Amino acid sequence: MCGIAGILNLKGNPISPLTLKKMTDVIVHRGPDGEGQWQEENIGIGHRRLAILDLSPAGHQPMLSSNKRWVLSYNGEVYNYKELRIELEAEGYLFRSNTDSEVVLYSLIHWKEKALSKFNGMFALALWDRKEKSLFLARDRYGIKPLYYCMQKQIFSFASEQKSILEIPEFTKTINFNSLQEYLTFQNIFTDQTLLKDINVLPSGSFGILKFGRGNSPNLEITSYWDYEFSEKEIFSSQEEYVEELDRLFVQAVNRQLISDVDLGAYLSGGMDSGSITAIASKQINNLNSFTCGFDLSSASGMELGFDEREKAEAMSAIFKTEHYEMILKSGDMERCLSKLVWHLEVPRVGQSYPNYYVAKLASKFVKVVLAGTGGDELFAGYPWRYFRAYDSKNFEDYIDKYYDYWQRLISNKDLKNICKPINKEIKHICTKDIFRNVFPEMNNDLNTPQEYINHSLYLECKTFLKGLFHVEDKLSMAHSLETRVPFMDNDLVDFALKCPVTKKIDNLKYESNIINENDTGNKQSRYFKRTKDGKKILRQMMSKYIPKEITNAQKKGFSGPDASWFKGESIEFVRRKLINKYSPLYEILDREFITSIIENHFNGKENRRLFIWSMLNLDEWMTSQKF
Repeated sequence: MCGIAGILNLKGNPISPLTLKKMTDVIVHRGPDGEGQWQEENIGIGHRRLAILDLSPAGHQPMLSSNKRWVLSYNGEVYNYKELRIELEAEGYLFRSNTDSEVVLYSLIHWKEKALSKFNGMFALALWDRKEKSLFLARDRYGIKPLYYCMQKQIFSFASEQKSILEIPEFTKTINFNSLQEYLTFQNIFTDQTLLKDINVLPSGSFGILKFGRGNSPNLEITSYWDYEFSEKEIFSSQEEYVEELDRLFVQAVNRQLISDVDLGAYLSGGMDSGSITAIASKQINNLNSFTCGFDLSSASGMELGFDEREKAEAMSAIFKTEHYEMILKSGDMERCLSKLVWHLEVPRVGQSYPNYYVAKLASKFVKVVLAGTGGDELFAGYPWRYFRAYDSKNFEDYIDKYYDYWQRLISNKDLKNICKPINKEIKHICTKDIFRNVFPEMNNDLNTPQEYINHSLYLECKTFLKGLFHVEDKLSMAHSLETRVPFMDNDLVDFALKCPVTKKIDNLKYESNIINENDTGNKQSRYFKRTKDGKKILRQMMSKYIPKEITNAQKKGFSGPDASWFKGESIEFVRRKLINKYSPLYEILDREFITSIIENHFNGKENRRLFIWSMLNLDEWMTSQKF
């Protein structure tokens, strides 16, 4: 696990070694174990190393091929690297290290872009061909590891984090109002843009090629090599066969991701996904370290009273005999970490993420690698109350209308103009509903059954919501030089999940949708969780082999603090100071009166707008840090 960066001057001018070093220095948290810079004429490639496999200097990067033609800077882990190494050795390749980095290098040389489909793991990489003067960039299938790129003033740059690109003296910072509209609508960014103009994300499951030289376009040509494809093909005749195959693949996935030359632990939240991963890992690692984060609920109310799952985590720790560590967060902890969190996160994404920041900080004191349960819900239908908003749609456009209405998580379309009053002229061409619809451009949208609509919902959530979760997980774990691995995203396990019919994942397709407005106030817990046990049916069956039934049969709960209560209680003065303040940089682009009215409604108990307040706090801090 590492950080990568690079710069290519398309005018042919030499690049500054000082700039390249600054690009790697600013992401030292991604790799405190070593650094490297390689440059030649108009190209420079940098690397920060977090040593996980083969801790010797043989794993140093940027890594050159034996004939010195290719230069690699790589971030990630390819868990099947030993099998690929055997294949390459049979082809005559010789290795001088025991790293997966060297296997990745020679795999790309031998199989070119086809190597990407052979990699089972998470990665972002850059490969420079000195002979052809071409740059090859790539990300893993699911976008677990980040990779940004930028083209400005004939300078092409790339990096694991945007802050490296900001170190380039020629870069000009401008707010991207297109992606701002996405964030204000979805609390996420669905496209591959960022909040800064000209800085984009290389799409997951894609590679890009930029060729430097006469007759070549100075643009990065991007090609997709993999995408999610949920289907309804029956691959087994009985439920028992499905459960047995899932069991085999799940155990295989966890065991694959235990490879490490440093200490490895696991998150243990009290839920069944992290619990099952810990159950498998603890069989291979004695006294496995496990970590959980709880909350001070003394001032919480309603459904937030169930947000602390430490008791369940401790019970599972006793069963699996882990060495367990936990921490309790209070309202002030969110306030204290906000500036550091936003600096590391770079682009605000999805919901409250400060618990992720703190639990990663806790884990990093004991291990360098941690296993997480991210992906289980999105692949195996863990959010049934979402899908049933649209499962009985009349056609694709009706489905878009219904599901788009739900995913307006922060501001509805009718209020978007009100909050964006200062910049309405600049955003009048943007239609967030079209952005939502364009998640499905290459798909068969002739949908006829509830299962097909639900599979579309699973696809959308993998491409958008899960993408946001990976963004948060990577940035906030690497903030503490911690590598997070996600066994649910093992290639074989994902392939099974894509082929597994909806009826194996959801228990009941025929009941009436139980619609809940997330901005409602009061105790909505019984209504909100009424049907959550219907999700992840096959996972619950498989996991009952490893964890107690009270866990597998439990209601679905997210990893979130009692912010609705804190924002109108212990943190009310913090929120007032940051957001009611007329000098907040927010009000250079957003309407203060409109934002204040929403916040006051939360203070007065008229609405629960915790998501909105959290997002405004993030945006305010982000704009303050950027100094436009």
